Amino acid sequence: MTDVTDGVLHTLFRSEQGGHEQVVLCQDRASGLKAVIAIHSTALGPALGGTRFYPYASEEDAVRDALNLSRGMSYKNAMAGLEHGGGKAVIIGDPELIKTEELLLAYGRMVASLGGRYVTACDVGTYVADMDVVARECRWTTGRSPENGGAGDSSVLTAFGVFQGMRASAQHLWGDPTLRGRKVGVAGVGKVGHYLVEHLLEDGAEVVITDVREESVRRITDRFPQVTVVADTDALIRTEGLDIYAPCALGGALNDETVPVLTAKVVCGAANNQLAHPGVEKDLADRGILYAPDYVVNAGGVIQVADELNGFDFDRCKAKATKIFDTTLAIFARAKSDGIPPAAAADRIAEQRMAEARRK
Repeated sequence: MTDVTDGVLHTLFRSEQGGHEQVVLCQDRASGLKAVIAIHSTALGPALGGTRFYPYASEEDAVRDALNLSRGMSYKNAMAGLEHGGGKAVIIGDPELIKTEELLLAYGRMVASLGGRYVTACDVGTYVADMDVVARECRWTTGRSPENGGAGDSSVLTAFGVFQGMRASAQHLWGDPTLRGRKVGVAGVGKVGHYLVEHLLEDGAEVVITDVREESVRRITDRFPQVTVVADTDALIRTEGLDIYAPCALGGALNDETVPVLTAKVVCGAANNQLAHPGVEKDLADRGILYAPDYVVNAGGVIQVADELNGFDFDRCKAKATKIFDTTLAIFARAKSDGIPPAAAADRIAEQRMAEARRK
């Protein structure tokens, strides 16, 4: 057995980051499918999480990503109050080059073979149209188009939930749940970010944005010329007078280089895995920066796809996503009472809910 395999197995069986119930390696030679399905926990119900389609450098990287992402989904679903555990799947390869109907159908058969232990949805590299194809072979598929009985784009409620997290942060820090008069910097104004900008402007915030895609920036400025644009994230996090920083693009936005120069008093954004490594949450706290845990505030999307399984109702989903405000406030209160950063408080609450479910 190679050291590479030893590394994956160590994570799975012996690392504190492990504890997964099941990991399935999937292959269909005819279509070229190579996939990993990781089920971290079914304590609260069937595992729910998206399918990432990505050209990983190695199979080990793919397995590691599936393990990390599925574990994160357990915590996200627990904090969102869903009756779902955490799971995630990754398909290995460049979707621009190898994604075909045959491959997606083969993947659907792989998910279906788990008999409902894992419910899939969209993620990086997969879209609503892809889930429509997967669903032809697997009834445990969400994130489908409205024409096929689904809820469609989940970005709307993801942005709404992040906005609720910002309102809770403002309530906790400044005593008023409004962003009126606050300067908010949004890094990444794509699928989720542009909806978030709309909420902020409607609430009276001053908005500063940046995005690597010029067309995404132009879509905002054409509609809202009052929005300020800066060159890049490095400039955004140094913006004078910034009250809130919202990372809405790639993970790892909070790291040893960015945290020391952040001007914002609050970090609350839609990006997953914002903390680059353990310890960053303490660095934020040491600087007096309030961090709203990403997997709590960006849960609007998973709330939506979970609801799709019961016959999608937007108003019902929005009501659930509104509760992200109360959940975020509860995390800040727990962090204060326990003397720990909010990220650690959120983990404790999620772990408590999963542990209580296992005892039932």
